[in-house]
Amino acid sequence: MTSDDLVGRTISHYRVTRLLGSGGMGVVYEAEDTRLGRHVAVKVLSDDMQRDPSVLERFQREARAASALNHPGICTVHAIESHEGQHLLIMELLDGQTLAKALGRRPLELAELLDLGIQIADALESAHAKGIVHRDLKPVNLMVTSRGQVKILDFGLAKFSGVPAVVAGGADNSRLDTEIGIGELTSAGMVLGTVHYMSPEQARGVPTDARTDLFSLGSVLYQMATGCLPFQGETEAVVFDAILNRNPRAVHELNPSMPATLDQILAKALEKDRNLRCQTATELKTDLMRLKRDTESGQRREAALADSKGKAEGAKERSVAVLYFENLSGVKEDEYFRDGVTEDIITELSKIQGMHVFSRPTVLAFKDRPVTPAQIGQQLRATFVLTGTIRRSGTRLRITAQLVDTQTDFPLCSERYDREMQDVFEVHDEIARNIAEPLRIKVTPQEQEALAAKPTENLQAYDHYLRGRSYARRYTRQDLEFSLQMFNDAVAQDPEFALAHAAIANVCAYHFCHYDRDPTWIDRARAASEKAVALRPDVPEVMVAQAWILYSRGEYRDAAHILRSVISRKRDCEGAFYLLLRCLFANGQHQEVANLAEEAIEAAGTDYNIYVPIMNSLGALAKKDAKANVQVRYIQAMESHIREVPEDARARSLIASDYAELGRIEDARREASMAIMLRPNESSILYNAACTFCVLNQKAEAMDALVKAWRAGFKDSDWVRGDPDLNLLHGEPEFERLYPARA
Repeated sequence: MTSDDLVGRTISHYRVTRLLGSGGMGVVYEAEDTRLGRHVAVKVLSDDMQRDPSVLERFQREARAASALNHPGICTVHAIESHEGQHLLIMELLDGQTLAKALGRRPLELAELLDLGIQIADALESAHAKGIVHRDLKPVNLMVTSRGQVKILDFGLAKFSGVPAVVAGGADNSRLDTEIGIGELTSAGMVLGTVHYMSPEQARGVPTDARTDLFSLGSVLYQMATGCLPFQGETEAVVFDAILNRNPRAVHELNPSMPATLDQILAKALEKDRNLRCQTATELKTDLMRLKRDTESGQRREAALADSKGKAEGAKERSVAVLYFENLSGVKEDEYFRDGVTEDIITELSKIQGMHVFSRPTVLAFKDRPVTPAQIGQQLRATFVLTGTIRRSGTRLRITAQLVDTQTDFPLCSERYDREMQDVFEVHDEIARNIAEPLRIKVTPQEQEALAAKPTENLQAYDHYLRGRSYARRYTRQDLEFSLQMFNDAVAQDPEFALAHAAIANVCAYHFCHYDRDPTWIDRARAASEKAVALRPDVPEVMVAQAWILYSRGEYRDAAHILRSVISRKRDCEGAFYLLLRCLFANGQHQEVANLAEEAIEAAGTDYNIYVPIMNSLGALAKKDAKANVQVRYIQAMESHIREVPEDARARSLIASDYAELGRIEDARREASMAIMLRPNESSILYNAACTFCVLNQKAEAMDALVKAWRAGFKDSDWVRGDPDLNLLHGEPEFERLYPARA
């Protein structure tokens, strides 16, 4: 039986239905797996290749390399089999076309390029973490499914070590070449790979490492951006010379629609000296994700800000950064009121479709800093800045607001509002209207109605709510308890105050998850959530409260559905991204968490909690490089928070675990001891101590701390079993008894 006449035949238990394609090593067919009733792709070595021992070894190596990987961006290998002298590789059947076919000679749009590039880099990140380097990345080895999912194919030239193929200090991982007998397949100086996408080290025939794939991906991205190969020539020798000695033309020269930032990213990926190149797939992926974020935010601003007339006249984008107003009361305790009014003005302005308003987390970085409108314009690319002051004295309130053009430093409008405190909501409304007018934005009747809506008619209730909100953001147990008192006072003043009821629900649920597993906390959260939903079911903060209740019941998918709806309406809605990531993590959707990481971090502002499910998910995915990069930012966020709130025992217990992981043993012990001293009987502190002990490989101490955490109320099996920091304890009888797996 020859490999080119198999259509209609049955090999082993695979009934061959049609030819899919052929290459240098073999032929690929679609076949039906008669045992499992599924359709698969079957790769069969060509007759000539069957007789070549080195090719057969390479074929088997492809199977071993690919089967070691479990990633949505890598074609799944089901099995490797032999039947009547035929060597078969059984793979996932993909519906789509190769990137080479999709490209042709045309460049892709930037959005598509970034989407595909991020997917490829993410898949390489996973492969490199397992010690696998592809070495032949090119468009024909990249399949784009009908759903837009990229799949890396053909690991026939891959090298495999079983240790992460990461780069440290620029050292070559040349040992990878010998781990599975590559020395028997290739000799020194032998060139492997496809010429046009080869790295300089491949062209020279010297040992390669993970950075080779990054150069090849850079070449693929260049072709996606321009429709042209970066290194060209009529002969292989000319191409080799170009790869080794010449830089490609700038992308924007060939395709002016591409941003200069992409040129910078590709220049780093195509660096000939691999010590100066992108060092990890994580680094390249992060660069692409950052460009995607910046591009999408720019597009959103353009869409929201430019009307037909403005476009015709080349009018400026109407993007506004509302800086935190200056507190002139002379009382530091009044800052909660200043913060609340500023943030409510941001919310009010966001209701007007004709302008882009920067979110609270974005402007929070400039709070109480001496910055000029021009600096804000440069750093945020904001067209206008709204600054102001707040002074309250007794029942009187004075607010000033000034809208400044960041390019000219010219004030477009400046107003002073001297009112009674009870008129604060009308001031919010007036400020929004007064800003819209000089920007030539027409406020629709629906928007006018939305601006006129008040969260409460009771000023005292509003004051309690703002005060409670400021304390809740400190995250300590004491502050949460105080915030709960404030929110309860707010609903006592106004039982119809939906936002306050939602805040009660959120605080109680958060308290249950992090401090006290007494189910009465969830009962209180549920009662408050039901009241909020009955009053204002469409308010994003109320929807978050509803999601917390679903989360507490283990209804993760339903909770996630609500939270995605919240984020689509109000991206910076407090707690939405954090709870969404918790839901996804608890449901085992670790890749989804990783995909949302950058967006979530940006939206969360100073909330260090956002990093916890991200770190845990990256750990579960074995994405060591990505986790390390996020960990640096996580530690910075927590260290900043601890400087502001040194009594936060939970933050100290969390950072202790990360210090331990980084080998900062003394720092880990110091923070863990401080946390336990601050809260000796708290379940979350004990739980985090168990994680720290696991990282330090102290199993007995970890198990003891976890038992105490369980006794103190930390009994969430889904979370505990999904936390990679506790993998050391899996299989321990006491661990399995306390935290049994789901049936």
